[in-house]
Amino acid sequence: MLDVDEVRRDFPILKSGLVYLDNAASTLTPERVLQKMLEYYRSYRANVFRGVHSLSRRATEEYEQTREEVRKFINARHVEEIIFVKNTTEGINCVARGLSWERGDRIVSTILEHHSNLVPWQRVVRDHGVELKLVRPDRQGYFQMGDFEEAIDERTRLVAISHVSNVLGCRLPVEQVARIARERGALLLVDGAQSVPHMPVDVQELKCDFLVFSGHKMLGPTGVGVLYVRKEVQEGLEPLTTGGGMVEDVGENCYSPLPGPHRYEAGTPPIAEVIGLGEAIRYLQEIGLQNVAAHEKKLTREMLSLLLELGVEVYGPMKPEDRIGLLSFNLKGVDPHQVALALDRRSIIVRSGHHCAIPLHTRLLKAPRGSVRASVYLYNGLQDVESLIDALGKVGAPAGI
Repeated sequence: MLDVDEVRRDFPILKSGLVYLDNAASTLTPERVLQKMLEYYRSYRANVFRGVHSLSRRATEEYEQTREEVRKFINARHVEEIIFVKNTTEGINCVARGLSWERGDRIVSTILEHHSNLVPWQRVVRDHGVELKLVRPDRQGYFQMGDFEEAIDERTRLVAISHVSNVLGCRLPVEQVARIARERGALLLVDGAQSVPHMPVDVQELKCDFLVFSGHKMLGPTGVGVLYVRKEVQEGLEPLTTGGGMVEDVGENCYSPLPGPHRYEAGTPPIAEVIGLGEAIRYLQEIGLQNVAAHEKKLTREMLSLLLELGVEVYGPMKPEDRIGLLSFNLKGVDPHQVALALDRRSIIVRSGHHCAIPLHTRLLKAPRGSVRASVYLYNGLQDVESLIDALGKVGAPAGI
């Protein structure tokens, strides 16, 4: 069981009575993560891998410990498969720019994708003459597997799909898609930005070649994310950037990169942020992601039921068990940004707009102005959901809210 009151004490920002429901965009950061980052700056502020002195050795040790924490967190086989990047977007671009493309290759994705898992592939199409095929679900986010069977053909080089939609909250059939991709000889990239923070994710079970996620969506700092690259495919992935820190040797006209993750981490990395991410992972492991998922499921069930009673249009699956703790919706006749601003006056924080998923809103949901999105996490309680519903009931009333 998750003790919400105890968890909330770790987040001083919530003491002001803030109702924070924008967790799908970015989560809050517990005090112990901040303290761990300050420990780096106060006690062993030095660059990693660059010196033999004690400060550099300590910083390197803490940095590499996070790599091991991540490996265990997603059940990767080798620590060398964990690469630190700036965020999910950079991780996807590492793959998009690092693979060797040929004209006639195909990339398969879906219309549900965040722009970060769509625009990089559109650029590959523009630059290399590759074909991009988008699979469409129904309006609730349910796919027909036959559509993936048809889309993933022998020309498909890569399948790139989200684990969970950041708008509909639905879980995509990644395991089934992985089977099809392997049968057709295609690589699989999974955008785990909305799944890794909220449920146990095992790359062995997903059978993916690449997994990407961001620290700022899982209690960690901004500016750090993770790209998992299966060891067997690393040789076929060129680094996005080159320079100091990623080379084993350099001559006047050539260089040889380091093996493993370091070849992809040129320059000084975000050291404090990586260390902070490690502490955020330890925090989540102590609470238990199974407990986080169960808690969110309870809140989702209540929020979905109350939103439907209120008569708003809710997008995504109508079964709580088929979604994670985020709900996108619209109030009839009210612009989503106006709803968000009205809620903000009550210290209720939600997201409004297209949520970086314009094709999904305009082509599938027929919501050109976007939607309002409320998303919960481990520090939200039923009182937060009730506050949201109470405030929404007053939107559009003569006096506003």
